[in-house]
Amino acid sequence: MNKKTVRDIDVNGKKVLVRVDFNVPLSSKNPADTITVTDDTRIRAALPTLNYLLDNGAALILCSHLGRPSTAADTQYSMAPVAAHLETVLGRPVQMADDVVGENVTAAAAALEPGDVLVLENTRFHPGEKKNDAELSQQLADLADLYVDDAFGSAHRAHSSTEGVAKAIQAKGGAAVAGFLMEKELSALGTAVTNPPHPYVAIMGGAKISDKIKLIENLLNTADKILIGGGMANTFIRAQGHETGSSLVEEDALLEAERLLKMAGNRLVLPVDFVVADTFDANAEAETVDADSIPVNKMALDIGPESLKTFKQALQGAKMVIWNGPMGVFEFPRFAVGTNELAQLLAAQVAEGTEVIIGGGDSAAAVTKAGLAEKMSHISTGGGASLELLEGKVLPGIAALDDK
Repeated sequence: MNKKTVRDIDVNGKKVLVRVDFNVPLSSKNPADTITVTDDTRIRAALPTLNYLLDNGAALILCSHLGRPSTAADTQYSMAPVAAHLETVLGRPVQMADDVVGENVTAAAAALEPGDVLVLENTRFHPGEKKNDAELSQQLADLADLYVDDAFGSAHRAHSSTEGVAKAIQAKGGAAVAGFLMEKELSALGTAVTNPPHPYVAIMGGAKISDKIKLIENLLNTADKILIGGGMANTFIRAQGHETGSSLVEEDALLEAERLLKMAGNRLVLPVDFVVADTFDANAEAETVDADSIPVNKMALDIGPESLKTFKQALQGAKMVIWNGPMGVFEFPRFAVGTNELAQLLAAQVAEGTEVIIGGGDSAAAVTKAGLAEKMSHISTGGGASLELLEGKVLPGIAALDDK
């Protein structure tokens, strides 16, 4: 994953197409409303790359997807509110294109001068984006001299704005390199994949084991211990032959869970107690029971205090920890204790020198909600992309970039 970055190329006087991740929360999904950006974390995360390029004499053409539009008629997903917000945080004028590609876009890009910024319309408004359409890729490449990918969250998708355009730029002699955010992701997660310091502990949570079978298999090649929480722990508990009551269990994954338990031996650490309730409700009455004693009419909604002690013991002395997936239903305060206390525990370990990487998605949301984001070593901006990278998969958006 030793890829060239913006530092390795001359951008002065060049038009640079930058794939950013501006898939940000909006105030409304009603196209009749005045829509604004409600959380600009992803926009601000791109500023180091954008400012570097602008300070070094580039003109910028920015592209991103936003939401899940069916067609360009879904104007509630227009990039216009994002472009307006970017203008505020960037402190310079930002132009908004009327389409992804086309005559007007070509003309607008051609007229750009160093220091100018143009935002293209939502890439998913074009039917060719998800198909990695060669014509769309070429049209995007024709707008610019160079390509910079700073959207790690989309790097696992072979789309026109991630993989196709990189190859089209390269075919005409231009560079395709990583931005600073992409570089940071590859540095943090790349170490975990290729050469983690030991002891190395992985923490896996979330609802489904089926989503993470390949990930757990791959981690068993590198991690010293894997701690399991969240809904997926229930499937492992059932695979051990214990009663799980009305807890979420993936019946189809029980054989896989048994296989992983045999493969891992004592390196797979399961909860020893759970916080259970009789309904999936924020105000449900809760009690703590041993992991092998879940009542038939109850469901596990969080790990218990003894599990946290067990996990704390397993984390002692760890040099690197990667965490993906909450320990319980963290959206309900009553069942967020396990997730929040684990986050506190990891923050304390960072202060003692442990490298703690949060693997995006719900884990990132939980750590942020707990007010501990700044205390972690790295929080990935791409849940799906980080999972696939940790699984050992080649991410097309990264593979397409120039090697050093």
